[in-house]
Amino acid sequence: MRARLLPCALALAAAALTVWAADPCPRLERPPRQGGVHVIAHRGAHAGIPENTISAYEKAIELGADFVEVDLRTTKDGRIVSMHNDTVDSYAKGAKGKVADFTLAELKALDIGSRVGPEWAETRIPTFEEILEVCRGRIGIYVDLKAADPAVVAGMLRKAGMAEDAVWYAGAGQLRKLRDACAECLPMPDPGDEKNLPRVVSLLSPSVVASSWDNLTPGLVARTHEAGALLFVDDGGPETWEKMLSMGVDGIQTDEVEDLVALLRQRGR
Repeated sequence: MRARLLPCALALAAAALTVWAADPCPRLERPPRQGGVHVIAHRGAHAGIPENTISAYEKAIELGADFVEVDLRTTKDGRIVSMHNDTVDSYAKGAKGKVADFTLAELKALDIGSRVGPEWAETRIPTFEEILEVCRGRIGIYVDLKAADPAVVAGMLRKAGMAEDAVWYAGAGQLRKLRDACAECLPMPDPGDEKNLPRVVSLLSPSVVASSWDNLTPGLVARTHEAGALLFVDDGGPETWEKMLSMGVDGIQTDEVEDLVALLRQRGR
């Protein structure tokens, strides 16, 4: 979720959503494993491991994270895979082109591990089904919809019995489609600036709200909690954790999963 373009899109689309004032969302029932704060592994725990891969998600589970962030895109033949970028250019040597222009079989032929280290040679791009199989009953899913149909993804989560174990970061139109397709799913809007929060809450009634370190204020935390929602925040690096914790955030998304888990355990949270 590092690219922060969605808050502006959400704010600009607010007027278009006035006809869709949703009922309150279901509550997130997953308690954090490290006390009072959820640890979200950004693209999995990928220190020295290819990001957005089964190995990175397995490592996040091993380290004690609560959620893995999964960037979802759609292949040429309609399959859902986990890739952050919209092209394969930086993932596999000699490969170029948009993810949407490759079939699943073509993507599966790419070695996305060797660029990280020879020990990861032959690592493959995972499908969402493969990820759910690994995560079911072990960790929650932080869905980042890059280019995928919310209704299709929701159906896959339902089939896996994980619809209530996933939070969804997406634009306003996608969140609207999600609520139409899956009443039990948990949309997680990002209001951007604190001043947009009341509007977002009135339109979506979310039980979880997303934000970033750059937009985090004590007022945003307080107003989110007053609305009965949790606040999950994209960190600004380990140096921001203590400040975030002192403000009372409910979840931290980080690339430094092992260090954050260690800090929370040390604090006894």
